Amino acid sequence: MAALSFLHSQLFVTPALPNHDFSGQTVLVTGGNRGLGFEAARHLLRLNASRVLLAVRSLPSGDAAKELLEASTNRPDAVRVYEVDMASHVSVQAFAEQMRSLDRLDAVLLNAGIFADEFVLQDGYESTLTVNVINTFLLALLLLPVLRASASASQRELPRLSIVASDRHVMTNLPEWKEPNTFEALNDPKRAKMRLRYSASKLLQILLARELARRLLDSTGKPTIIVNSFTPGFTTSGLIANARGLTASTFRLLGKAIARETEVGARTLVTAIAMGPESHGKYLNDGKIEEAALSPFVRGKDGARAQEKVWKELMEILEQRVPSISRNIA
Repeated sequence: MAALSFLHSQLFVTPALPNHDFSGQTVLVTGGNRGLGFEAARHLLRLNASRVLLAVRSLPSGDAAKELLEASTNRPDAVRVYEVDMASHVSVQAFAEQMRSLDRLDAVLLNAGIFADEFVLQDGYESTLTVNVINTFLLALLLLPVLRASASASQRELPRLSIVASDRHVMTNLPEWKEPNTFEALNDPKRAKMRLRYSASKLLQILLARELARRLLDSTGKPTIIVNSFTPGFTTSGLIANARGLTASTFRLLGKAIARETEVGARTLVTAIAMGPESHGKYLNDGKIEEAALSPFVRGKDGARAQEKVWKELMEILEQRVPSISRNIA
């Protein structure tokens, strides 16, 4: 999204209040104890979701969020809290195993993410790559069988999986995709451009979501699980709490001038998982399908080649951690 389009969205567009009826449905929100995830959970409770599952790094903060959510919506016992550390593939696998015991799982909001301007290794890769990309898609693939089982049992709406990306993906064309291995190139501390790392992680999310969607089509070309990605816009969500120096100052100034309230940004999360097959493989902006808001790189030939390449590289990483995980897609 070009600068003028971004400013127009921030200053003159207010995403619509979602009104989808989630009655009888169970929805999982990662990073649901604060910010966008918390407000999305509140919307879901207001919209009659039977259960909202919060996946959080800290159980005490999750329990506090549960108490606030249930009290503010008058929905006692509607929220469940689970612990997961998205910086650890072992924790992600353990959490996904817990999800297998659910009687149903209708929709997943992969919202948990980090902004880091210092290069730190976590789980073998730079932390932003680990949390925002590698383990986010590890969790997505591990949850596919749970979503399918729920769809078979309920025979209602198709299951949905939505990834909270960002309009800031336009800040980079990911030159590392031309390297022999993109993830290894991004994992080199000597060459890492951390000022663009968040944008790069969001670009990777969009490319990988598009490729996952392509692989989740049946023989007639219809989706078996709806996958989309979207931008919530620039919101007062607390994501940039770890920013330092000039980056932090810039974000603070932008926040005062153009940021959306967290509740408003959270509307886009709920809208994403309320959409039907028309949103499969698409990118949403301001709560609407808007492929034109993608960068020219994503929409171009290089983006298509990069998409295929980074998917193959990601699957090599994930297969090392969970052998045969690719079977979950079939």
